Amino acid sequence: MFATNGILTLTTDFGTQDGYVAAMKGVMMGINPDLKLVDVSHHVAPHDIMEGAFILRNVAEAFPAGTVHLAVVDPGVGSERKPIAMRHHNQLFVGPDNGLFSLLLAGEEAEQVVVLDQPRFWRQDDVSATFHGRDIFAPIAARLASGLSLSSAGTPVDQIKSLLWALPISDEQGIQGWVVHIDRFGNCITNITRDQFDAHRQERDFKCYAGSSIIASNSETYSDVEPGEATVLFNSQDSLEIAIHQGSASQMLDIRKGAPVNILFMDDKS
Repeated sequence: MFATNGILTLTTDFGTQDGYVAAMKGVMMGINPDLKLVDVSHHVAPHDIMEGAFILRNVAEAFPAGTVHLAVVDPGVGSERKPIAMRHHNQLFVGPDNGLFSLLLAGEEAEQVVVLDQPRFWRQDDVSATFHGRDIFAPIAARLASGLSLSSAGTPVDQIKSLLWALPISDEQGIQGWVVHIDRFGNCITNITRDQFDAHRQERDFKCYAGSSIIASNSETYSDVEPGEATVLFNSQDSLEIAIHQGSASQMLDIRKGAPVNILFMDDKS
């Protein structure tokens, strides 16, 4: 039997300056003041569903079974998109059915999905058309984290919306990928994985073309190169990352989210 642990995480594109996150927390604390609320991020780029999906995927696995994850990146709020909750790998996820859970599922089927169509569990029957985070998602998430069963929260559905995640293109000569995220340090995270890189490299030297630079340094840590020097390394998610030791690769190398990253393997080691 599934049991929650009282931990509830929040991921939104709301920022913190306008009080939206505080309003959601107020609703949840009014339902159960003993909940353990964990802020994942409230600085997802506005309306960027895929960025929210990326952050959620990278964080969820660090939490224990029974955690409830509330994610609201919802440019279609008030439209026909459905509010949903789902169970996946012994955790619960609450948010809009707009592809926000695509990367988390990684092609798998969720163990259980319901549409949140039970107004008795909402904040009030007359919900705001522009703030489902406060009026639907927050109270449902709080009730789930407090013991409400998923089957009671809504009506079962078989499928949810998916978004396509760009995959690298590779051959024996190299790999072409893209920058999918830039963190607050200016590190440029790509969709090229360590396994893909190693499988094609075959111990050859390489050059990485990104932004205004050509990088041929492959490091294990940022400090393996001198301050201000660019390098390529694999981060904690085993994704290839372009970084500058004690600097912003995004700013200093003129790399933006969505920029192409080309890896060329060198057959001639001379």
